[in-house]
Amino acid sequence: MHGGQHAGDCWEPTVAEIGLQAPGTPVLAVDLPGRRSVPADLATVTVDDWVTSTIAQIDAAGIGEFVIVGHSMAGLTVPGVVARLGPTRVRRMILLGAAVPPQGRSIVDTVPGILGWVARRKAATGRPAAPMPRLLARYSFCNGMTREQRAFSLSRLYGESTAVTTEPTDRTGLDRSVPRTWLLTLRDRAQTPATQRRSIEALGGVDEIVDLDTGHNAMISHPAELARLLLDRAGHPLAHPTA
Repeated sequence: MHGGQHAGDCWEPTVAEIGLQAPGTPVLAVDLPGRRSVPADLATVTVDDWVTSTIAQIDAAGIGEFVIVGHSMAGLTVPGVVARLGPTRVRRMILLGAAVPPQGRSIVDTVPGILGWVARRKAATGRPAAPMPRLLARYSFCNGMTREQRAFSLSRLYGESTAVTTEPTDRTGLDRSVPRTWLLTLRDRAQTPATQRRSIEALGGVDEIVDLDTGHNAMISHPAELARLLLDRAGHPLAHPTA
């Protein structure tokens, strides 16, 4: 599942690698409401809308049990999907460079540095945010990338909901019995390692932390390595990774 300013197409390099490493493995890369294939008003969309849409897309794809993978701001949505579907369907939740606010706080409270300053200014307007300026996006998302990977990443930026970024988090229904893996992106500028560790604490702990020597968009910069990690934790060939 993609994060803020992104859509499901950011997962294309990793999905392609999964196809190479484990042909025939079903993978679903969802679009959250408000971008690409799922229209919605970014001024009024909610986290609950995102959760509902994600589950509808999973059901429409005919997926029963699955492993759910979330990047960055998907730290809002993934716990909601797990809370609704529980361990009977979700075999594992995997969070990659994610942002998870403390209970009752909002995502904008977790963003560090200059990106956090920009996010708070955008949120204060109450209007949907335009795609991030390319220089800021390159700094935040593209360190450690080749020229081709940077071009791919920067060509897939989308507007974002400021309503969601300021919405208080509610994880009261989250089932702790679903195993949790955190992929900690060590060179991340959008969600620094220290910020991610605070998110791990806010989530209530994880069962496994895997260090990745990557920047924020590891699904673009290191797709082969990420595909191997996901397939291993999905118990290939039986599970359906859902990004």
